[in-house]
Order: sequence, then structure tokens, then C-alpha cells
Amino acid sequence: MPYSAEISRTSPTALVFLLDQSSSMLEPFGGQPDKRKADGVADALNRLLQNLVLKCAKADGIRDFFHVGMVSYGGRVTSAFGGALAGQSLVPVSQIADSPLRVEARTRQVDDGAGGVRVQRFKFPVWFEARPTGRTPMCEALAKAREYVEAFLRAQPGCYPPIVINITDGQPTDGDAQQAAKELCALASHDGPVLLFNAHLSDKQNRPIEFPQEEAGLPDAFARLLFRMSSELPPKLLEAARADGLAVGPRSRGFVFNADLVAVIRFLDIGTRVARSVG
Repeated sequence: MPYSAEISRTSPTALVFLLDQSSSMLEPFGGQPDKRKADGVADALNRLLQNLVLKCAKADGIRDFFHVGMVSYGGRVTSAFGGALAGQSLVPVSQIADSPLRVEARTRQVDDGAGGVRVQRFKFPVWFEARPTGRTPMCEALAKAREYVEAFLRAQPGCYPPIVINITDGQPTDGDAQQAAKELCALASHDGPVLLFNAHLSDKQNRPIEFPQEEAGLPDAFARLLFRMSSELPPKLLEAARADGLAVGPRSRGFVFNADLVAVIRFLDIGTRVARSVG
């Protein structure tokens, strides 16, 4: 069966995040006027990277079950890594663990067990900083992801298929994104074709449309475009979505439209849940 390859140190998989950094990402999430879309995505991605590091942490250290890429597209298309990782394409998770840009001291309110709340301090590693500017060269970003994935598949032809996750709030300004997506998803390991998932961010208070099975009922042409670009969820990720209480079916695609910050975090978590298969 496709999408059944074991993920291990000798057979890792790749995760590539395409991050819209166009100027419209300066706008707030719908219903959250104090949170810019760009900053919300940065926090969600940094939290996900920290969780990946923790999933790969074993008694003998960080095991490289994943190689991670981040591509920023807004004005220009470039690796979104900075600091010691600046300019790199796919980075083993152990190097990510060793090379955050910085570690911030943050606070959050938690239940104090007596009906009130208390302030809890925690450390928050930062690998990606939001810097929105310019237009939305999504086609070029998809082509960059294809370069990353082609190189990875040459080295790991039997891997669990690489996953590319595109997070955007606007239409591409540089051509036919559906064709660029087809070219990316035409790549495959011995275990199946590359997976492309898409999350559209909303500045409206509309209910998110999560993991639909068909484009009928989607609100506009852009939603239908992103749906067609998105891969169907393989069995492990369908199980993960069902476990989170989402109404998914056998043809559900890795796509969310009108996502607020909560939906973005859930989307990223489900889209990378293949991490549960590592050992």
C-alpha cells in the first residue's frame, strides 16, 4: 500500500513549509484584531518545529527522522531559515534543534487548581521570523519546493513521500499555481506521490472549511483552485483528523479555507502527524 513506509533514521522523510510573506499578511486574523496573520503563522510554525524536535528526542539524542525546509515568498522567494541555518534548503531536525535564532522568555495564564489562574513562564525557541512585503509569487515558491524535493528523493527514493504545506492568504501573482502544483505532485518516492496541502488564512470571521471532499460548496474560484491543488489525505492523516473530531471522508483533501489561528494550528498538526510513526 502507498504511504506505508516506515520513517526512521536511515529512511527519513521531508517536510517543506511554503510561507506567504506578501504584504497582505500584515492584516489581522478575522476576530483577532491584535494578531497579524504573519505573526500568528510564525508562532504556529515555531511551535510545530519545537514539537518535531521533541518527537525525535530519544535517549541517545535527536534522531533525524525528518529533514525540514522553509521557503518564504513575498517580493522574493528564499529559504526562510536564518542565523546558522541561513540559506539552507532541507535541514535535519537535529540541526534545527541546535540552531534556533533565539529563545524567547514568554508567559501564559494557566489554571491554578483553585478556581483562578496564575502566570506561567516558559521558553519559546524561534526559528522563523515574519517579514511580510511585496506580492505573492506562489508559483515560484512551488517550483522551489520541487527543487528541494527532487534532491531529497534522489538521496531517499524509498522514503515516506515528502509533504509540502503551503500557507497563504491570497492568490498567486506570478502565473498558474495549479500547473506548478501538478509538477510538484508528479514527483514520487517508491511509497507514493509527494503530498501538497494548502491552508488559506482569513481576515474575516467566517467559519473555516476544513478537509473537504469536493469543491462543490466552496465560496469562490480561489478556494476551488486551492482545493484542486491539494492532495487527498493518506490513511494515517485521515485517522488523525478523525481522532480530532473532524468530519472527514475517504476523499478529504489536505486543505483548509478561511482558517483562523486555531484552524492553522490544527491543520499543521494533522498535516505532519506522520511523526507518530517514528521509532
